[in-house]
Amino acid sequence: ENSEGSLLPTAVVLENVKETTKDCILVMLVENVSGLSEDDGDFSVEMIPELCAAVVTFTGNTDAEEFAKKLNQNQRARKQNITARCLEQTKSVRVENIPPNTPSHYITIYFENEKYGGAQRVDVQQLPDEDAAIITFGDQKGNE
Repeated sequence: ENSEGSLLPTAVVLENVKETTKDCILVMLVENVSGLSEDDGDFSVEMIPELCAAVVTFTGNTDAEEFAKKLNQNQRARKQNITARCLEQTKSVRVENIPPNTPSHYITIYFENEKYGGAQRVDVQQLPDEDAAIITFGDQKGNE
């Protein structure tokens, strides 16, 4: 948390990642810039080729903003036109494949459970025609 009590970002979006870029190359780039190790569980990288992007999620107390600044100044990243920015905290998610006639309080209890997010407040808007729901969190903890 920062001095205002809000959660610090823990994920960074890498943009302009070419479809031909292998995830191991991005892992090495992140390791070089951050000094952390994927093998030690310090971070993970998820490729999103359809968006020409990847998401780096840090597991410890890494300053994601500082990492994004360093990566944006990195010569190799600049040469490949890769840019970084902190991923904003999500307040709502769409959940799909919900069995028909599932009561909304079941969905609420699920997301309030510490094992599945531990949100303190959950608002559920069901979309029965789509077997889906929009879950809106009343606190930041449920968005991790």
